[in-house]
Amino acid sequence: MRRRTFLLAGLGATGALVFGWSLVPPRQRLRTGHLPELPSGTVPLNGWLAIAPDSSVTIIAPKAEMGQGIHTALAMLVAEELDCDWSQVRVTHSGVDTIYNNIAAIVDGLPFHEDLNGEPLVRGVRWLTAKTMREVGVMMTGGSSSVRDLWEVARQAGATARASLLAAAAQRTGVPATACRTERGVVICGDRTLPYGELLQDAAAQRVNSATLKPARAWTIIGRDRGRLDADAKSTGAPIFGLDVRVDGMRYAAVSMAPTIGGTVAGFDRTAAMQQPGVRAVVSLDGSLFGDAPGVAIIADSWWQAKQALRALNVQWNTGPHAALDSAQIMRTLHEAAQHDEGLPLRSVGEAKEAIAKGPRVLDVTYEAPYLAHATMEPMNAVVRVNANGAELWTGTQVPGFARSAAAKVLGLDDDQMTLHQTVLGGGFGRRLEVDYVAQAAAIAKALPGTAVQTIWSREDDMRHDFYRPAAVTRWRAALDAEGALTGVVSHSAAQAPFKSLSRRLGLSLTSYGPDKTIAEGTFDQPYEFPAIHASSTEVTLPVPVGSWRSVGYSHQGFFLESFVDELAHEAKQDPLRYRQALLKKHPRARAALDTVAKESDWYTPLGPASDGQPRARGVALVRSFSTVVAMVAEVSVSPTGAIRVHRVITAVDVGVAVNPAGVRQQVESAVVYGLSAALHGAVLIEAGRVVPGNFHEYRPLRMSECPEIVTLIVPSSEVPSGVGEPALPAIAPAVGNALFALTGNRLRSLPLRAATSAAPGAGA
Repeated sequence: MRRRTFLLAGLGATGALVFGWSLVPPRQRLRTGHLPELPSGTVPLNGWLAIAPDSSVTIIAPKAEMGQGIHTALAMLVAEELDCDWSQVRVTHSGVDTIYNNIAAIVDGLPFHEDLNGEPLVRGVRWLTAKTMREVGVMMTGGSSSVRDLWEVARQAGATARASLLAAAAQRTGVPATACRTERGVVICGDRTLPYGELLQDAAAQRVNSATLKPARAWTIIGRDRGRLDADAKSTGAPIFGLDVRVDGMRYAAVSMAPTIGGTVAGFDRTAAMQQPGVRAVVSLDGSLFGDAPGVAIIADSWWQAKQALRALNVQWNTGPHAALDSAQIMRTLHEAAQHDEGLPLRSVGEAKEAIAKGPRVLDVTYEAPYLAHATMEPMNAVVRVNANGAELWTGTQVPGFARSAAAKVLGLDDDQMTLHQTVLGGGFGRRLEVDYVAQAAAIAKALPGTAVQTIWSREDDMRHDFYRPAAVTRWRAALDAEGALTGVVSHSAAQAPFKSLSRRLGLSLTSYGPDKTIAEGTFDQPYEFPAIHASSTEVTLPVPVGSWRSVGYSHQGFFLESFVDELAHEAKQDPLRYRQALLKKHPRARAALDTVAKESDWYTPLGPASDGQPRARGVALVRSFSTVVAMVAEVSVSPTGAIRVHRVITAVDVGVAVNPAGVRQQVESAVVYGLSAALHGAVLIEAGRVVPGNFHEYRPLRMSECPEIVTLIVPSSEVPSGVGEPALPAIAPAVGNALFALTGNRLRSLPLRAATSAAPGAGA
């Protein structure tokens, strides 16, 4: 750890100039020269908000809205400090600018255990990284980082705008600004009440650059339930998703991509396809460095015409070098890599390896998880129109700057010649951190200059040309004394590197090399106070395309570790919840979450049978990810046929300050359902170099009839807000798996979970 922090810190010590730069405070994040188009008469007071003459407020949002409610949370942060009328708040997408770079995601993604964040050297590395990301970072929605990233700057934006309005009102009335106050969109100076809309021009001229933020005791918006700003509009179908975009004269494109990983086009019948109804063009696609596969596209007057005309192409494929690849071969490779513990060391405390070598008893087990698809409800799509002097792009993306750049590169344009129109996303989960579909849409649109072309993937295209959650294997070893007490833990994880893979496709040179902590996050960075621990990982090279999937490495490593901790509790003949509490003496936030979920679930009271008479059992899990602590209890039964039924899920979550508690609860529910879908059904199998599942009958989401009751408890906290979109997901699989062990006595060490029908109910209780 000391060697790694020294090397990272050394990046900023290459000379006196860089050293001096590192001491200068980060550049401002309030003002931009790239404002979006705003309604007539609306005046921007900074890069985050604008006010109209009727005193309505437009929040300028750099984060993608994909159902997680970030636009509402951002508006709450700004409105709290602005003292505006909440009923007059609106949100629009921002332009692309470095003030909107996501600093928190990169800083929090550094490969340090949270317990080290207070050390001077680690603090220095985090500071330097934050400064660097402000200059050359990424405008991104991901990593459950949005509220954390916006926490300071959004409130400063509201506070400085409010200060500007106060100064303008004081100037107009002659009343000192300190004697004026704001309230629901007006400034009150003595006996005069001035609506914000009357002060716009004067306020814009004030140029206030800083202001004092409200103390928590004065908050009237932050920390209180707020309905989603887009709820009414979504109920009537008003928001524009990518598939909803309509441009005058628009044509539609359907694609046929290589069915095998690494395959290419051998030939096709262009003439036959051009004779089909409505067909305007046939486009050969070579693929690109952005990850889009080789194939052929047809542009037609409607998407259905384009899709039907693909049959006439009669495409012949070169299967490529991976035609023999299958899931069994991949898992053998990962298991072989996981058996060795010589890899990248991520954390080493005490003499864990020595404890394993000397221990009278060693628990040696291996866990595995398959590839997973993102399976967003809205398949990949984009609209591109190439003009005489540039181009336009309409799409939903988590990385607007990279999406714009990818399209521009394919078209041979500069970035500033490319206009991006950001839409709402019909699901992201990390899939729309990629820009392959944008690059492909740009390549297709080149065939019809001056015409907007909407490229739409079918569900099968989307499922079989994803960047998957990596398959992963982790070997766990624990040294135990004669009484079963733990003396040391060693873990070694093997998987592909999703973040490095994404970085290479996006051209991010700084993160394309070096360690990828997402391979093993969830093993080395948990709060447990093991007597000794050594955690390491091996990056395995495989041809399957991988990327970021909701909660990334925690999605499988959370299952691995929390199931293993349950095994340790069983070996020690201790209650699994008490066993965890004993390992958290110096981590009060984690203990508080466990205490909360234990009380709500009535952990120490035996469960009665389910409504169908089958025995039930509880399982517990604790996972800290994205700086958020989640404790979870699942109540589970198994039918005589082996069907797993999750009846109730109780979650205690510490997200720091819960900006919108209603939004926190919604995201926990979302994560439980998405994670339970993967835990019970999710697996992307590969046969003969091809991805097998193509639609939801082969890649099952959780059905409504399978959905458990979900109870969410927010642990009070005054810490800086942390992530909520992803952290509840990693705990659901181990909570269910641990309940199944308590119920049947069978320890499940692979995903998806499969209960043995011959198990004696209650054998492990």
